[in-house]
Amino acid sequence: MGNRGRRTFLTGGLSLVAAGALARPRLLAAQTAPASAGPPDQKLVEDLVAANRILVDQGVLDGYGHVSVRHDRDPRRYLMARSIAPELVTAADVMEYDLDSTPVDARGRTTYLERFIHGEIYKVRPDVNAVMHSHSPSVIPFGAAGVELRPLYHMSAFLSGGVPVWDIRAASGGATDMLVRTPALGRALAQALATRPVALMRGHGNVVAGVSLPQVVFRAVYTEVNARLQMQAMTLSGTVTYLDAEEAKRAEASIAGTLGRPWELWKRKALAK
Repeated sequence: MGNRGRRTFLTGGLSLVAAGALARPRLLAAQTAPASAGPPDQKLVEDLVAANRILVDQGVLDGYGHVSVRHDRDPRRYLMARSIAPELVTAADVMEYDLDSTPVDARGRTTYLERFIHGEIYKVRPDVNAVMHSHSPSVIPFGAAGVELRPLYHMSAFLSGGVPVWDIRAASGGATDMLVRTPALGRALAQALATRPVALMRGHGNVVAGVSLPQVVFRAVYTEVNARLQMQAMTLSGTVTYLDAEEAKRAEASIAGTLGRPWELWKRKALAK
């Protein structure tokens, strides 16, 4: 074989190898993509869209943050939007994920870097059907100042069991960009949350869990409100009276049956915009 023929043969061979190398990741992705649980209830999708917009309207989310809901057909799947500002979320943006936070059908859409927060909490909390992560502004100081966030009034009675502060530096063993971008960090955060409804994230924000979207939205809103009111009360007096355990228990039980009232109001306002 002449030099020209040899070069052609080698070039052709390399092209085939390169083509195979490019094809393999696509084939591997197709083989490893999790199976879908099937189409979710459209009302659930509508409520997820509403939850995103409500939380923006109530000052909990802005251009960042995310909320998810467990799939109604399979507890091993959850629904969350693609990476997009919460106020812009529509039903078409909602994606399905497995509990490893792998999208079922990405179709080239980008996903939230911190989606692992959601999947890892769902793994260890079968009682949880909705999760929210925000940079709720009044809450952030309580994750950094060494002052415990405590229930100041009946609307935030769910905080009575204690609000842990999770420090990503301690969890990772060193400096990070503060983002929960790995399953390991998501697991560490889920462990800190444990059985509670709210955990603070030092220098970052908070995570809120609930049995439903209306409940997680309610808790996210009133965590922010309580933080704001607590700071106001602390500027007035060094002695602030908080709900005791029995008061909180009774208040939370009373309010539990009324969550539909603010939810329907907030949903109507948010979806009308």
